Amino acid sequence: DLKKAGLLIFANKQDVKECMTVAEISQFLKLTSIKDHQWHIQACCALTGEGLCQGLE
Repeated sequence: DLKKAGLLIFANKQDVKECMTVAEISQFLKLTSIKDHQWHIQACCALTGEGLCQGLE
């Protein structure tokens, strides 16, 4: 039952100069229109591990 499930998005490749920002991703995915679920976008870099643990907290 996913009715109360949250949504976690890892925004990888944050070490790449041309990557989308968290705000741009939120706008592109229209996340602010989601009112009945909690959501979070976590900026991260898989190469360094930066942001990965924070997303799971």
